[in-house]
Amino acid sequence: MALYLIMIIGAAAAIVVGYKVLRLLRLKVPPGPRALPIVGNLYDIKPVVVRCFTEWSQVYGPIFSVYLGSHLNVVVNSAALAKEVLKDNDQQLAYRNRTPQINKVSRNGMDLIWSDYGPHYVRVRKLCTLELFSMKRIDALRPIREDEVTAMVESIFRDCTTNKPADKGVVLREYLGMMAFLHITRLTFGKRFIDSKGMIDEQGKELKYILENAVLKSGTRKSGLAEFLPPWCSFLFNVDSEALAAHNVRIDTFTDKIMEEHILARNNTGNTNNHFVDALLTLKNEYQLSHDSVIALLWNMISAGMDTTAITLEWAMAEIVMSPRVQQKAQEELDRVVGRGRVMTEADIPNLPYLQCVTKECLRLHPPTPLMLPHKASTDVKIGGYHVPKGATVSVNVWAIARDPAVWENPLEFRPERFQEEDVDMKGTDYRLLPFGSGRRICPGAQLAIYLVSSTLGHLLHHFNWTLPWGVKAEDIDMMEQPGMVTYMRTPVRAVPTPRLPADLYKRLVAENV
Repeated sequence: MALYLIMIIGAAAAIVVGYKVLRLLRLKVPPGPRALPIVGNLYDIKPVVVRCFTEWSQVYGPIFSVYLGSHLNVVVNSAALAKEVLKDNDQQLAYRNRTPQINKVSRNGMDLIWSDYGPHYVRVRKLCTLELFSMKRIDALRPIREDEVTAMVESIFRDCTTNKPADKGVVLREYLGMMAFLHITRLTFGKRFIDSKGMIDEQGKELKYILENAVLKSGTRKSGLAEFLPPWCSFLFNVDSEALAAHNVRIDTFTDKIMEEHILARNNTGNTNNHFVDALLTLKNEYQLSHDSVIALLWNMISAGMDTTAITLEWAMAEIVMSPRVQQKAQEELDRVVGRGRVMTEADIPNLPYLQCVTKECLRLHPPTPLMLPHKASTDVKIGGYHVPKGATVSVNVWAIARDPAVWENPLEFRPERFQEEDVDMKGTDYRLLPFGSGRRICPGAQLAIYLVSSTLGHLLHHFNWTLPWGVKAEDIDMMEQPGMVTYMRTPVRAVPTPRLPADLYKRLVAENV
């Protein structure tokens, strides 16, 4: 009986999918690989999705269709088409396609990242632009950034001079990941989560567990497939749903405790700080934020600000250790502007144009979210002469655009000088370079990210010479991406740091009560 019922439901679903496909064929949607009933192209997509889509763009053209289950996803792969999506049809494509899992994590779109375009999004976006990421608050939080970056430098110095064989080098991801974790958690929650022995405390361990939990990440292939299959298949994935529900309970418990601590401190002292949790508690009523919205926004800041920073910096250092010429030129600029008698600060960055070009070149070649986050059509639109129906998802392949020989000379070469020859904006007005998106959905924390990446790169290059481990050649470095929505290096890069400044300049610049 159960098998008979499943067969009937399956047949009905196939009829519905078939009707949708025939309708889309009549309306001239973009071409693409042939899709199967129910699963669409899910089994055709290779693990590193951005490379798979870039390969398909060579076959089907700069705009193509791919079916995730029965859901149409249109992928654009050129700067001209990106402009059509992000400017010409910006408002119509400013919605989000939330899978069931994302819907739960985002509290039904009550956050910023996954909310649909409408009154809630406009209100929360205004909060982020005018309050959380205002230049005044970014400047006020600068001591935290410099504290964590110099703490990382101190840790590398200690390890490379005392603890580890010099010729093997250090795994940069370990240091960059810890710096990014401590930085974003201090900005968001106002706590460093480090005990008196320099170890992560119990609350910090709980936070790391939440962040590293596989349910929050891209998950297994099984759970990934479940996101795009029809609702009647959900019984096949009950374990994943239960794990996600338990995970959300942990998030709530952890965040509620942090907020209670801040509320108690505010009641006792009457003071507020610049941390995001304090700002949201202060502005909650003014911006009509529910409790769920506050929690969702706090975790938006954590998820958007941690992995992306560490990813960008690891790729940058991989490119730099493979290019001694770029490293030498950046260090000559640092020595000329900063000298070797003091530590670099963020105030030096405007006077370090080549360092800024290095940051920009890394974000060009290795955007941390290479397909952006998916846009959703709120009405029928035309892109590149093709029909994109209401409800379809549109993805912008910024990775492919940044490697397009039609708009970049020698696009695969890591050459920061290209941005000295032509000043290309990377905050959404030049569609050849879109590491932070564009239009209504552009990342509100772009300037904070640029400051942190530039400052970290500056410190690493000012304090150390970087070389490959003994016996390793540039061509041995694995420059393939790891599967996922954000693209870590598949193999963590290892490099050998050699101190180049006086020993007393490797101390952490502690920031208290920021």
